Amino acid sequence: MNEATGATSPEAAVVSGSDLVDLVAQQLQALLSAGNYDAVKMLLHPVQPVDIAEAIGILPRTLQALAFRLLSKDEAIEVYEYLEPAVQQSLLERLRSGEVLELVEEMSPDDRVRLFDELPAKVVRRLLAELSPAERRVTAQLLGYEPETAGRLMTTEFIDLKEFHSAAQALTIVRRRAPDTETIYSLYVTDGERHLTGILSLRDLVTAEPEARIGDVMTRDVVNVRTDTDQEEVARAIQRYDFLAVPVVDREQRLVGIVTVDDVIDVIEQEATRDLYAAGAVQAGDEDDYFQSNLLVVARRRVVWLAVLVVANGFTSQVIAMNDDVLKHVVLLAAFIPLLIGTGGNVGAQSSTVVIRGLSTQRIQALGRMKAVLREAMAGGLLGLLMLLVVVPFAWWRGESLLVGAAVGISLMAITTLAATAGAALPLLFDRMGLDPALMSAPFITTATDVAGVFIYLRTAAWLLQQTNGIAF
Repeated sequence: MNEATGATSPEAAVVSGSDLVDLVAQQLQALLSAGNYDAVKMLLHPVQPVDIAEAIGILPRTLQALAFRLLSKDEAIEVYEYLEPAVQQSLLERLRSGEVLELVEEMSPDDRVRLFDELPAKVVRRLLAELSPAERRVTAQLLGYEPETAGRLMTTEFIDLKEFHSAAQALTIVRRRAPDTETIYSLYVTDGERHLTGILSLRDLVTAEPEARIGDVMTRDVVNVRTDTDQEEVARAIQRYDFLAVPVVDREQRLVGIVTVDDVIDVIEQEATRDLYAAGAVQAGDEDDYFQSNLLVVARRRVVWLAVLVVANGFTSQVIAMNDDVLKHVVLLAAFIPLLIGTGGNVGAQSSTVVIRGLSTQRIQALGRMKAVLREAMAGGLLGLLMLLVVVPFAWWRGESLLVGAAVGISLMAITTLAATAGAALPLLFDRMGLDPALMSAPFITTATDVAGVFIYLRTAAWLLQQTNGIAF
């Protein structure tokens, strides 16, 4: 307990995660409202930058800039990089131009680019013009690469050495450049034209004999990515090889930057969020601020695929209307339509989820695309067979007719097999066409299984009626 302020330091209680953030945010708001700025500084001193950023994000907008101004220069720069894009923009509007310029100037290049991606073009041009020539050149370089590529994701802050350097000379270079470098655990070796020729860890450098040449202790087989490599592939490379960073080269194999593991974690979260939205037929947009968007934006992001599904249901209704004579003879057939199309949709969703995940992780390559489709088709048939054990007796009892039970059973087998096949094949087809399988698969699988399922069910019932009662349709 702080006797002067009555505030409890976060160190005084054993809290973690969201509890700590909520505690800091509550005390921060109370102290700011009371004008006790010295106590604010004492409160925030032991707190990690990421927790400070989240706590500031919880505050009312009127207090966010005030809390941010109370941070030291170094703290402010680090905290700012952890803030949500919406909070970053709000602070830029509320801070003085000199404060904004100093803040943006000191940011790491990759974080600065991510900020600029969220800002209006007019603001970006103004900030670019006010940056120092060196930072302006680096930022313009990164902005010149395509979004969601290694070039856009990388930082240019790394340490490169030459093969002729001794270990002692290299250590001197590392000590001199470390304060301005994002990571020093991986050191890169380039030739006179900046071509990447090798890599060594800081551990290898420290344990090498002082007079040893870098060319003799480095590893020449270097895993790297190109500036136009998709960010998902970059993430997979870092995950596969357990890297802390992966070097990025241009078309001439010149080292131009590195992508660090912390940036890759952000990519994984972003891609996972996007896939989840897509699977739910929601336009992804800016995932980070989705829950802060107004209702019109939320509705706009959802309405597109809902409209597609409405059209798809129109086809289903048309199929039912075309076979209304079958339903007139056995009305209870209609009671099982929701069960059949719902089952088909669920089976299709399960298969598409498995295949899309396989595409994302590239695990499906080991099995083969055709084998994957065949496997899911067999799984769908097996699921249909297992469900027959429950559904057919219930349908027979509920419809008081063998015909209803038989129609439901035969249709169920066909629908689950078809749905599983479509759920596996359509994502692969969309991937081959260069479309996003996560976004495209759900509505198309739903349409295919609904229309085909109702058609199969009613035509099966018509055939059974014709065979048992001699009624032709």
